Amino acid sequence: MKQTPFVRKEDYVSGELQKEWFVIDAEGKTLGRIATEIAKILQGKHKPTYTPHVDTGDYVVVVNAEKVKVTGAKMKDKMYYHHTGYPGGIKQANLAALMERKPSAAIEHAVKGMLPSNQLNRNGLDKLKVYAGPAHPHGAHKPTTLEF
Repeated sequence: MKQTPFVRKEDYVSGELQKEWFVIDAEGKTLGRIATEIAKILQGKHKPTYTPHVDTGDYVVVVNAEKVKVTGAKMKDKMYYHHTGYPGGIKQANLAALMERKPSAAIEHAVKGMLPSNQLNRNGLDKLKVYAGPAHPHGAHKPTTLEF
């Protein structure tokens, strides 16, 4: 039987688990494929110390979110919905309209759907930073560039 590596609470509190920063350039990459890799890093599944109930994930900065690509006719066919809270308040927008209004929302929504539905999801989304253009303000963290 394969044993899962166990992370002691003392190690986590003392800071032995270091959080790294990664930069991913989304230009020309497919939305779903890049979202799976981001979700894996946010959860910490790329580390040998991964434990499902401990937040071992790293920070991810995504640049050029406006240049992400999708396959097929998803730009006009893929719909995003939200409700205002009022009766009859369902709102919808296709991917093209969402990318015009807020380019980072498509990547954030895709990654959110790939994270578990619990407190680790909310912690993971806090570690995701998405920017429409090529610049980001996280240079002080000395992020490592990732290529897929």
